[in-house]
Amino acid sequence: MSRALIIVDVQNDFCEGGSLAVAGGAALAGEISEYVDAHHSQFDHIVATQDWHIDPGAHFSEEPDFVDSWPRHCVAGTRGAELHPDLDPEYIQAYFRKGQFAAAYSGFEGLLAPEDDVPTGDRKPGAMPVSETGPGAEDAEDSVSAFAAGDDAIGLDDWLQSHDVEDIVVVGIATDYCVKATALDAVQAGYSVTVLRGLTAGIAEDLDDAVAEMEFGGVDVL
Repeated sequence: MSRALIIVDVQNDFCEGGSLAVAGGAALAGEISEYVDAHHSQFDHIVATQDWHIDPGAHFSEEPDFVDSWPRHCVAGTRGAELHPDLDPEYIQAYFRKGQFAAAYSGFEGLLAPEDDVPTGDRKPGAMPVSETGPGAEDAEDSVSAFAAGDDAIGLDDWLQSHDVEDIVVVGIATDYCVKATALDAVQAGYSVTVLRGLTAGIAEDLDDAVAEMEFGGVDVL
């Protein structure tokens, strides 16, 4: 049996200064890095998910309701979609990108990113791709279209199964959306799932309902 850590959506747009910032997101990036540095030997595999929007339709809105529609965020190939610079990618083996053409909250909707299109080694905060609206943004989106539409794309569940993973630990952003959706989908897929609540950050001030929903769905929340 293998054990995997899934780091959910610790991206610039979901941290302070981003277009859809979650309070505590930037600090969380550093805390997860410290946790991984201290505990990576307890996991056989460590992966990360990213929102990676190309044209997600009604998921983006100029008048968002913050339930089903949101401000423009994590546009594929832009700085906002990149991992926060305080999240050290040294031990991350694979990245799964979700939401290219529709809303996607669960990491199990993500597709494996190409190996030549992910950060490796110590991350340098200045080494960011183009901005969401700046010069080159359109080219950046075009460059990921083939990846998103690939017929041989590998999903997170397929990847985990191919690595004999049975036990999953989930951390990241946001507790009450993508962390919750990823954890519940993992249970449905047959994994034993734990969410480390102290290594998540949520949108709502009161996260008791999200925690209760996860626990009712079979997730251990610690």
